[in-house]
Amino acid sequence: MSLYDEGHTIAGWTGCAIATLGSGVVGAGVCTGSSAALVGGGVLVAVSVLVTWALHLSGWGKPPGVRPREEWGMRTRDTQARGGHPGCVGCALAGRRPASAPVATRAEPVPLSPAE
Repeated sequence: MSLYDEGHTIAGWTGCAIATLGSGVVGAGVCTGSSAALVGGGVLVAVSVLVTWALHLSGWGKPPGVRPREEWGMRTRDTQARGGHPGCVGCALAGRRPASAPVATRAEPVPLSPAE
């Protein structure tokens, strides 16, 4: 079993459910040729991102990385969410950067093959 336990949260499951519904509506729109269903499904997928983000920021998501096993429960609320999580894109977009988090700098180029 993985030590990361990513996505097993209220935020993850709620966002996944809304995105799945939106994808189904888009699929129905493609099959029926309905522009309204295509737009409505796209809006549902966008809403799923916002709902997941809001739930993560309110403590129903979990930070990236390894956590102790006692914090793996889906109903375990993250009490450190208000201060932000180091390395978390969602927290950085919300302006929640912990004091220990480094400021992003220019990334080093990654070689594409061992020969480079």
